[in-house]
Amino acid sequence: MRTLRRLALLHLALASTLSAQSRAPEATRPVDWAAIEREGTALLRDYLRVNTTNPPGNELAAARFLRDFLAKEGIEAQILDTATLAPGRANLYARVRGNGSKRAIALVQHMDVVPATPSSWSVPPFSGELRDGYIYGRGALDMKGEGVAQLMALVAIKRGGVPLNRDLVVIANADEESGSTGALTFADRHADLLRDVEFLFTEGGSNTVRNGSLLYYGVGVSEKRTFWQRLTVRGIPSHASRPTKDNPVPRLIAALDRLARYETPLHVTPGVSRYFRDISRNFAGEQRQWLEQVERALDNPRARAWILSDIYWNAILRNTISITGLQGSNKTNVIPGEASAEVDIRLLPDANPDSVLATLKRVVADTAVHFSPLIVPKAPFESPTNTDFFRAIERAAHERDPEAFVTSSMLTGATDRPMYRRLGILVYGLDPFRTDDADEQRGVHGNDERIAATNLGSGIRFVYDVLRYSQ
Repeated sequence: MRTLRRLALLHLALASTLSAQSRAPEATRPVDWAAIEREGTALLRDYLRVNTTNPPGNELAAARFLRDFLAKEGIEAQILDTATLAPGRANLYARVRGNGSKRAIALVQHMDVVPATPSSWSVPPFSGELRDGYIYGRGALDMKGEGVAQLMALVAIKRGGVPLNRDLVVIANADEESGSTGALTFADRHADLLRDVEFLFTEGGSNTVRNGSLLYYGVGVSEKRTFWQRLTVRGIPSHASRPTKDNPVPRLIAALDRLARYETPLHVTPGVSRYFRDISRNFAGEQRQWLEQVERALDNPRARAWILSDIYWNAILRNTISITGLQGSNKTNVIPGEASAEVDIRLLPDANPDSVLATLKRVVADTAVHFSPLIVPKAPFESPTNTDFFRAIERAAHERDPEAFVTSSMLTGATDRPMYRRLGILVYGLDPFRTDDADEQRGVHGNDERIAATNLGSGIRFVYDVLRYSQ
């Protein structure tokens, strides 16, 4: 009997321990979420007023702004790399300590923004104006808004005294929008600050919201690699009234036409395969079956045509080629000595750049056309979904939207994540907001970029929960 009683007590203790381990750490003090949202709104408005248009960036001013904000919350931040980066540029680093029983999580943002044309906006793009419940400004979505959501979630954790098993590392980088020199410099010069980091998240998620309804949460587990090229043909300049065979323009046009007609091969990566299986539940009949087994479906002409008609699906299933810039003569009556074109090539994570370039040269089939790289491809990555961090996102998402699901997505653009993946860190793209597709499309790198103050508040709470649940 005593043995049975001891076994029962042991079982009870074990069950209690496992239950405690599955619970997220609770705040030891109440969090005033209304105050957090108000402060987050004010912080974002002020942050948007720091003009960090890239070029030139001016991220040093933003780093000082963030450092001063964190100091008020008792979080010491360091401004780094001012001597290494261009004048007026900087990175920022801070850390909130946990008990160290688990490896750290890094929260990464970039401080620079793309240019804005004031005449095309309904409000000054660097005013941080609050109108009809929306905060307007360049960077509201990409990505100062996400940066504020990260920082205010950190503040809520600190104010609430949430016990942490993992250190929380804050990184703000310069120059994401142009060359990622900020992240590259940080990863190269400060790997020691990242040695204990297991997970890192930044922009690159894709929550699909249409007509106010959330279809799914997309966690970015991979991204395509930028492989921009310039194509150049040289000729002999002369007066255009007397045509010659030494005009480089027609030869370049012929090469570009061959590129435009070329269909790159289709290829399904593991993360993309899961993505299609996950979203298949939103469809019925044969379309659902096609998405459940997308690799097989691509051999079916009807299924293939339907799948590739979606521009995002098409882009995550192949390397893509977009001809975006042309340059020839600056006068109508002059045959130029050189004609060139810029081509935006995006590679799947597992594509070999040298092999792709060799194929494109065969497609062009003209040795007079010279290829030169405009940017060196970043390191490839595809992070796993069977991790504590991914599960924490799923838990936080399901608590908000029990009917919604979380899937892995591939970003067709580019972020700073590859710079950190090289260090062995598992990197993810996390969008904390529920932004309607229309606002996302017109605002990011477009005009009247904005975010609803209530969306910012819920995004702060979402990041807060993800950080708690991943402890």
